[in-house]
Amino acid sequence: MPQVVAKDELLGMAGRELGPSPWLRIDQARIDLFADATGDHQYIHVDPEKAAQSPFGTTIAHGFLTLSLLPYLAQDHAPVPAGLKLAINYGLNKVRFLQPVKTGSEVRLRSRILEVAEKSPGRILLTSEATIEIKGEARPALIAETLVLYLVEG
Repeated sequence: MPQVVAKDELLGMAGRELGPSPWLRIDQARIDLFADATGDHQYIHVDPEKAAQSPFGTTIAHGFLTLSLLPYLAQDHAPVPAGLKLAINYGLNKVRFLQPVKTGSEVRLRSRILEVAEKSPGRILLTSEATIEIKGEARPALIAETLVLYLVEG
């Protein structure tokens, strides 16, 4: 469950570290569902036999699948302002895919709040650096600068 904080407290959270989230296993079924949803059936994602001959040695998750897990992985530790009416994915400033997520791997999220700004009354923009780690790996799967717009009462 997200941490509900007063607006003034949220506005002072720049620099705060969040997480880590629980580990999440990335299995072939999840990868296949993502492939079906997006139409991206490249063999490195969906053909274990052929992918075994690739440099990865197995199938790997789509980079955008890994990226799309950010809201799910953040749900238990991202702070939200009291009086929240709606949280909107406002976009990304940058994304870097640093290492593939092999099928069967576990990933988790660590975040750092970079900036919190009240754009106008009732609209708070939170900018974070999100890092998705891979269990047992030194390098993360991705680092992204994310933007979430909170619409709040008052």
